[in-house]
Amino acid sequence: MEKPRYIHEIEIKVRDYECDMQGIVNNANYQHYMEHARHEFLLSAGKGFTDLREQGIECVVRHVDIEYRVSLRSKDIAVCRLYLRREGPKYVFYQDIYRKSDDKLCTRGKVESVATVNGRATRGDELAEYFKDYLS
Repeated sequence: MEKPRYIHEIEIKVRDYECDMQGIVNNANYQHYMEHARHEFLLSAGKGFTDLREQGIECVVRHVDIEYRVSLRSKDIAVCRLYLRREGPKYVFYQDIYRKSDDKLCTRGKVESVATVNGRATRGDELAEYFKDYLS
């Protein structure tokens, strides 16, 4: 398998309250980490969700698929890396979360998003300009 060409990454420190009774990160928190990484990516690309919303553009998650491999624990540093593809009207974020201490892959995620403009579904063309330099 070809190694992904990541276009963005952020570090996230695992907090105690994100862990369950087994002492590992609760599965729902991985989705939070991925969402935070997408928000930060948008900001680095020059447009945050607030900026898009002011233009009437909403990015909406359509589908999420997460494969869990290795658990993170309290005080671990997670590194969330992503790359982006356009598949028709969808923008698909491929997001992998690694444990920083040993670069072990913890989760692999695929998040499909679509755009609406003023409440109406679109083909996603209004986002093409923002993402043109980042698409794989």
